Amino acid sequence: MDKWFMAVVVGPDRPGIVAKVTSALFDGDCNLGEASMTRLGGNFTMMLMVQSKEREKALRDLLMPVIESLGLHLHLDSIKGELHHHIEPDVRITLFGRDRSGIVAHATATLAEAGLHILSLESDVAGSKEKPIYVLHIEGEAQEGIPSLASALEIIASEGIETRLSPIDVVIG
Repeated sequence: MDKWFMAVVVGPDRPGIVAKVTSALFDGDCNLGEASMTRLGGNFTMMLMVQSKEREKALRDLLMPVIESLGLHLHLDSIKGELHHHIEPDVRITLFGRDRSGIVAHATATLAEAGLHILSLESDVAGSKEKPIYVLHIEGEAQEGIPSLASALEIIASEGIETRLSPIDVVIG
């Protein structure tokens, strides 16, 4: 029986990481499910759903030569391989303001309380070293409706964070 694993790879960014890791998996007769890869501050990270006939140790042994040669770190977990169970986001929220500690924690807690199921979150620091601006992009599912999120964003805006809320037209089929 095939098993599913979540492989998380982290380390300094350089060209060829995706090609080398996925080639090793292909050569080891593994299949990929969903994947997410991104670069953050000069570092690279990817999460891969990997289907394998092998046990975790064999999968680790397959990947470690590539991981070590690239100076990366690997984390593996057994998971349920539930593909094709996508939740489509119906709302996009952008927040930006003077960079300070706690923006993400406070904003996401306020939005969660208003019924936002976060499906995707990306942040960046813009502006300059002297005047950094924190930018947060969120896509999610408004489980309690747009008005509830709009009220939550008023609370966040009252703390000096600019907010934008945009519905996403969900067309399937």
